[in-house]
Amino acid sequence: MKDRIIRLRLLDLWRSIFKCWYIRPSFYVFLLLTFYALFLSKVPVWAHTPLDVNTNEQGENSTGLHAIWHDKSGESDIYSARQAHELGEFRILETAGSTGLSAGVFWSHFTLRNRDSHPLTLNIEYVDHQLVGLQAFSRKAGSGDLFREVSNLSIYEPFTRRQVAHNRFVFPVTIAPEATQELMVRFDSGELGVVFPSLRIWSPQALQQNSKGETSLIAFLFGGYFLMAVFALVGAIAIKEKILYIYSFYCASKILVWGTVLGYTHQYLMTGSFHWGYGSLSGAVAIMAGLVFARTFLETRQYTPKLDFLLQLMLLNGAFLIGCVFLELKALSQISMIIALLCYPLIVPIAMIRWRQGENAAGVFALGWATLVLGLLVQAMRDLGYVVHNPVNYYWPPVASFVEMLAIMAAIGLMVQRLRLQKDRAEKKYLQQLEVSKIDLEELVQSRTRELEAAKARAELEARTDPLTGIHNRRSFFEESNLLLKLAQRKQIPLGILMMDIDRFKSINDCHGHLIGDQALCATARVIAQHVREVDVFGRIGGEEFALLVSADGPGTLAVAERIHEDIAKIMIKSALGPVQFTASIGVAQLQGERDVLELLQHADSALYRAKRTGRNRVLEYAVAEG
Repeated sequence: MKDRIIRLRLLDLWRSIFKCWYIRPSFYVFLLLTFYALFLSKVPVWAHTPLDVNTNEQGENSTGLHAIWHDKSGESDIYSARQAHELGEFRILETAGSTGLSAGVFWSHFTLRNRDSHPLTLNIEYVDHQLVGLQAFSRKAGSGDLFREVSNLSIYEPFTRRQVAHNRFVFPVTIAPEATQELMVRFDSGELGVVFPSLRIWSPQALQQNSKGETSLIAFLFGGYFLMAVFALVGAIAIKEKILYIYSFYCASKILVWGTVLGYTHQYLMTGSFHWGYGSLSGAVAIMAGLVFARTFLETRQYTPKLDFLLQLMLLNGAFLIGCVFLELKALSQISMIIALLCYPLIVPIAMIRWRQGENAAGVFALGWATLVLGLLVQAMRDLGYVVHNPVNYYWPPVASFVEMLAIMAAIGLMVQRLRLQKDRAEKKYLQQLEVSKIDLEELVQSRTRELEAAKARAELEARTDPLTGIHNRRSFFEESNLLLKLAQRKQIPLGILMMDIDRFKSINDCHGHLIGDQALCATARVIAQHVREVDVFGRIGGEEFALLVSADGPGTLAVAERIHEDIAKIMIKSALGPVQFTASIGVAQLQGERDVLELLQHADSALYRAKRTGRNRVLEYAVAEG
């Protein structure tokens, strides 16, 4: 039976997903491109020296991977590299194109041959973005001359100093007619990083045309992120929903991180100066924004508290990453980023748990997040050298991130729809209750039966009243409080709540007996009732705990709490062992957008717990940091 229910819920989930017309085609395209990126993409031919080139190079020829030397010290220059090459220390790169996460620098050696009868100028493009510096040296093959530096590129230099205006490192090479040019290229990823020694060869016109196509793709993605961020912000302002504010910021962080990682921030915004940490910093902001959004959307603090602790640890790791950037600890920042990306998939099973708990929107959220995780997996496999670098898997992570945001937008739509249906059902139920009450009232007036009316009143009183103190019991308190809370939310009325607990009540029972303890509870209820107005709700919610919901702002609520606190301390009860006096601890919380009284009461209970823990006999207000 349980398996059948799960299958039916899965079917409902997929129906919900594919009802969203803007998700369905994107999801199909996503699956096809993922399959292509991982399994069908062609492995480029990494040519050994010399490589024949011409004026029609379209970036299809790749070179640089056939002779690689790894200098772990990171201090080698062209003379050291030349000596290593003469000693035969250059080797073929055995991976699919990446050195993996390594320290030091890498050198590549290759030659280009121009068979034409006129000079040939080419643009040599580094295929990836994760690089701090690139130096290129050249000499005529077989001449025995010293290598001459033809390019020295660094992310720390102003963008205007680049020989070719491109978001990735590109340097020009000119080859004489019917000549062969020998090149040495130094790749520096900093203290610890990933290097793709592969270099693509372009004619200047073909590179410019390809750059326009890539920029158009990024402009489309960024435009989509921007529109989603704006729409979410407008919706948040209109309906005052916190989740939409967070989603809007999350969308904006996508523009920040992908613009920085892909090099467009350096090219168009921060052209004068740049820093390796900007990529890590923007990545940390995006990761933390995603975690905050996931915690809020999935309500993990309330429904999966143990797993929510893991998300809090991930947020701490994001903060640690930001600290590493400011302290210039690149190696630690790289490790922290890897940990963050490895932990990111944990959100998918958390979302599936929430879906199993009955939240259908969490299932769509899980699909969207899995899309992002798959995109990051493609990038990780490419960085580790298991998947060949190509334009599809290079741009696949930002595309997957875009699809993720579309899926999350659909999930938010489902959540809003659920909330609207719940509101409609609540209003309908409320109207039905009003109609029933009206009919009952008419019947009571018509029947003029005092006995029936009295019996009904006694039954209602017993059901809603605490038998010891005569005030609202727990169920009645929550019923009345939720009605008052809804009214306050509609009419923007401030609300505050007091959570009160008699200090060391158990010792009163143990020392003086339960009869004295009952008298203490009744006396406390009477004292508190003196401060209750008709618009307030007061009840005993369990043991020695009382709750009071007051229509007052923050200072007014605290003033009521202080008066009650002082009056309770004045209570004196006679017993066989002498007069009994006691104090109370009070936690106070103010309505800040909570959806129900239980959530508001939990905030007051948190303040009460802090009051107990810090010495009892005091009034403490809930602080937002406790949440």
